[in-house]
Amino acid sequence: MMGDRDFRAIIQSSLDSIGRELEIEIDSKNIRKIHLQEVVRCLRRSYYDRVDPKEIERRGFNELLSGLLRRLQYGSKPKEFALEDIQVKAQADMIVDDSILLFRSANDELENPIADDILYLNACLWIYDKPDGMIIYITGDRRETTFSLTRSKKMFEEVIRRVRVLNSLLKEQKAPILEPSSECSGCQYYERCYTKKKNTKQVSLAEMLGLNKAD
Repeated sequence: MMGDRDFRAIIQSSLDSIGRELEIEIDSKNIRKIHLQEVVRCLRRSYYDRVDPKEIERRGFNELLSGLLRRLQYGSKPKEFALEDIQVKAQADMIVDDSILLFRSANDELENPIADDILYLNACLWIYDKPDGMIIYITGDRRETTFSLTRSKKMFEEVIRRVRVLNSLLKEQKAPILEPSSECSGCQYYERCYTKKKNTKQVSLAEMLGLNKAD
């Protein structure tokens, strides 16, 4: 706090505002259009984002990396894939020399790519009809880790299955099953999945020790 100005609150407000501008647009009312981002991560989280959303707190500009790149002149355009009566929408970060590039933030250098990112990139390869691609993780101090991927039909079929599942559950207004992962602790819906309200009764120390009983 400096004077009457809370600079931490100002910075957080700026991050939230920029994040809303850069995030992928999803029409929560149109369940016939599913974005790829919704099905490569926890389906329950995507379900709540549509039916009862709660804004996530953004922690730094590094989290906005992918959205910033998509807005630049060499960012890729969205593309849709028809699945019966459902449209699956995808958007890669960049397409260079017939390869798709995804950029993601990371706290440290990774030994293996994150599963969600592999599914996302692989699905993009099929939707954009490209043979291969790369995921580039960048840390806050600008260290890079790169992973390459050749497209897999089996992985794409799994994504398509999840598209159908999410579409059906949105029709039924039924929350998906739990999909526990390392991301749960940082999810804005954590308490909806894991914390139950307990009926508690206040007991005094004297009652616990039996001191209020007649001699």
